[in-house]
Amino acid sequence: MNITSGLKSPLIEADRILVIGCPGGGKSRLATRLSRALDLNYISMDRDFYWLPGWRKRPRDEIDRRIAEAVAEKRWIMDGTGLSSFHLRLPRADAVIWLRLPRYACLYGALSRAFRYFGRNRPELPAGCPELDALAYIWNFERHAAPLIEAALRDHGLFNSTVIIRSRKAANRLAALSA
Repeated sequence: MNITSGLKSPLIEADRILVIGCPGGGKSRLATRLSRALDLNYISMDRDFYWLPGWRKRPRDEIDRRIAEAVAEKRWIMDGTGLSSFHLRLPRADAVIWLRLPRYACLYGALSRAFRYFGRNRPELPAGCPELDALAYIWNFERHAAPLIEAALRDHGLFNSTVIIRSRKAANRLAALSA
């Protein structure tokens, strides 16, 4: 489903929303704005599950335990694609927003974010984690990650109800409509 105008009622009525997509696409920004507008607890995959200070990754069993605890909550919005944890998150999601922006928009987003937070941390990351260089991952996202995302959404019966956002302008309209 593509959002062009108006806030779709399943989204505004959702208690548990996943915001997924390529790095640099604006997942954290959109999820943060929607969390305030819809009064949902904001959960960051990077900050809350994956990373410890200094870019040390948590052990996989601890990541999965933390995710299972978070998705058991009644109301939340979670940003982050995290394909390896879809099996924990998708069954609990009421709605999925897929920021599926063009490659150049994600590259621009990642680079501008790196400059904006140069020498300091992004709010959605733990201390000691300067901006991660994800340019190669972004470059190959549509070829490698998108088919896996589509398959997971189909497997969990969410493909046809997923809101697909293809531009920053559309993401901003969605956030403004929910405010």
